[in-house]
Amino acid sequence: MERRVFEEDHELFREVAREFNVREVAPHYAEWDREHRMPRRLWEAAGEQGLLGMAVPEEFGGAGMSDYRFRAVLDEEFARSNHLAVGLAFHLHDDMVLPHLLAYGSDDLKERWLPAMVSGEKVTSVAWTEPGAGSDLRGIRTKAVRDGDDWLLSGQKTFIGNGITGDASLVLARTDGGSGRGASDSFTLFMVEKTEGYSTGRQLDKMGLKASDTAELFFDNVRVPGNNVVGEVGSGLRYSIEQLPQGRLGIAVASAAVARAIYSQTLTYTRERNAFGERILDFQNTRFELADILTEVEVTETYVDSAMTAFNEGGLDAVSAARVKLWASERVKSITDRCLQLHGGYGYILEYPVSQAFLAARLLTIFGGTSEIMRETVGRSIAG
Repeated sequence: MERRVFEEDHELFREVAREFNVREVAPHYAEWDREHRMPRRLWEAAGEQGLLGMAVPEEFGGAGMSDYRFRAVLDEEFARSNHLAVGLAFHLHDDMVLPHLLAYGSDDLKERWLPAMVSGEKVTSVAWTEPGAGSDLRGIRTKAVRDGDDWLLSGQKTFIGNGITGDASLVLARTDGGSGRGASDSFTLFMVEKTEGYSTGRQLDKMGLKASDTAELFFDNVRVPGNNVVGEVGSGLRYSIEQLPQGRLGIAVASAAVARAIYSQTLTYTRERNAFGERILDFQNTRFELADILTEVEVTETYVDSAMTAFNEGGLDAVSAARVKLWASERVKSITDRCLQLHGGYGYILEYPVSQAFLAARLLTIFGGTSEIMRETVGRSIAG
């Protein structure tokens, strides 16, 4: 089925995104994958091409393009080019950190951070998850206490993308002085720069998406200026919930893009690979499997496209975002598994894109809220 969500401007932008992948990423991606990190020059090149912070207003150095379809085009090109780790790193920066600054940041905070984030001069990460608090944000133990006009931040975070190569983190910390599970007004968001007391632990060795570094972070009485508080003290948890739709939409978009890319690559493989004197595609089982996969890909794209339209119109709420994220991430997990099977032994070899996609897709049902949390969110809504 023909997709009708994109217009001429989006397809023109697609050419920019495609050229960026060919020129700036493809020659080096295998090396970055081995080293488990991407160089700063990639971020700066992305900034020069206008690929970062597209929604940032022009007064802060951005393009003022809040239309999420441009972000979707970029993700689709990362998936098509098998550069999934770059897509993840940019997602953390653009879909997780930037929305909070745009929505709640003071003018001073925006002036100090947004231009550098748009240019790639500053790379950011989201530091919410802790060893004992993942989906349950009210279990966060990292604390910040007032010290004059500043705050002293102490605690530990884990599974932090861009944690090693990044310059700062958007940290959710407890500020009510309590213990145990926090209340709705117990937490505050801070932009925390790498300074004295801010250290990175070991780089975590992930199954896939290795070119995107992931680390533990440690904060030992890190002094955070009062003007680095994002929004109001005590509103951090509410802010994080309000911004969930964009983060989860981004994961759904990536899921649909990976599913489409791997279906297309698998179709090509089954056309070219022979067994028992016939193309793999000529076996009825292969055709049946690809028929099911193509149908699922198109249904997922249509659902995600509808969610993008709703987001652009201001109508994608947290429950709707949970549904689309649940569907798309579970579909891509299944699709990459079945496509790998159609590759036979070659699907298990890491140099084949399908194996990389299989490993990457496994994260998408966990990252940004597990499928179980998505089901609970939707289920509670159904139950009233």
